[in-house]
Amino acid sequence: MSLISRARRLMAVGILLAATLGLSACSTSVPNDPNNICSIFQEKDSWYAAAHKVHTKYGVPINVAMSIMFHESGFVEDAEPPMRWFLFVPYGRGSSAYGYAQAQDEVWQHYVDEEGSWFSDRDDFADALDFIGWYMTKTKSINGVPLSDAYKQYLNYHEGWAGYRQGTYKSKSWLINTAKSVAQKAEVYKQQLLRCQLY
Repeated sequence: MSLISRARRLMAVGILLAATLGLSACSTSVPNDPNNICSIFQEKDSWYAAAHKVHTKYGVPINVAMSIMFHESGFVEDAEPPMRWFLFVPYGRGSSAYGYAQAQDEVWQHYVDEEGSWFSDRDDFADALDFIGWYMTKTKSINGVPLSDAYKQYLNYHEGWAGYRQGTYKSKSWLINTAKSVAQKAEVYKQQLLRCQLY
């Protein structure tokens, strides 16, 4: 085998390895069974530690915060709204929402200034869950919604505190249905947490 052939073969193996590692990295974020919170935390012990840290810090129920994240991003670290198109030309996304918590630029900056740090990232699970915990406590303080009320917490999360007070969600049947799903998932997670064996 010539030196050139050997170099080409090594390059091909390197490209294949890089592609394999890249696919592996992409697939490691989403839990194997996102519908089972016990399975999630057994698979990802760092998520379990982060969830308990947020619970201790803010007093938010883990099942509610995790249900909000599930419905916002499906636990995809770099989730973002779909690209909008005019004919065949892309012209931007519907909002600046990004990451696990689908936090938009403005409210994320508010969080960073008040509670997070310049090192906080929306595609970091612990930071995103801390953001959700922070947002939920602000919702309780501003609009009087209990931390355990997943339905109203989600309406605030989606519409913003002013939007919730103005009742902007009332004309959005799809959003009301999603908030109901958040509440249902939070209850499922709650029952699972009561039964699962973690460490």
